[in-house]
Amino acid sequence: MKIIYRAAHTGDADAIFGLVQNAIKQMESNNIFQWDSIYPDKEDFEDDIRKNCAYVGLIDERIAVVYALNRECDEQYSCGSWQYDGDDHIVIHRLCVSPEFQNMGVAGITMRHIEDDMRGRGIKAIRLDVFSENPYAVRLYQKNGYHRVGTANWRKGEFYLMEKLL
Repeated sequence: MKIIYRAAHTGDADAIFGLVQNAIKQMESNNIFQWDSIYPDKEDFEDDIRKNCAYVGLIDERIAVVYALNRECDEQYSCGSWQYDGDDHIVIHRLCVSPEFQNMGVAGITMRHIEDDMRGRGIKAIRLDVFSENPYAVRLYQKNGYHRVGTANWRKGEFYLMEKLL
């Protein structure tokens, strides 16, 4: 499967938000109540696009996956026992695969793409948080070599803080 990755642009906002809304319905059908109408909202994705940190992966010219990469993190990230303490790390936010492309390996391929891209940019570690009650996402990150370094508690419950050294 060929996935073409590129920076998201303003014209992608509606498609991205529609993808996320469909993914929320899919998660809820699996009793995963991680996202809702409060978070993430369309403004979160528009903000990512404005800050040039939003990316999409296209399959057959349709957005199959979306994610954001930056150094921003919630203050609860300070609860992590991060293995890497330098500044040259990146945080993955709001990784979401369209339900139309789920169970096809898109998330794993995207993780490897992100890691390869970040290595090429001299990034030494990738950080993220994952909802503890989303077994699919937890398994994805563990399978790809991410290690739990702490927990954070937000409105929806407990999230694992995870990291991978590159």
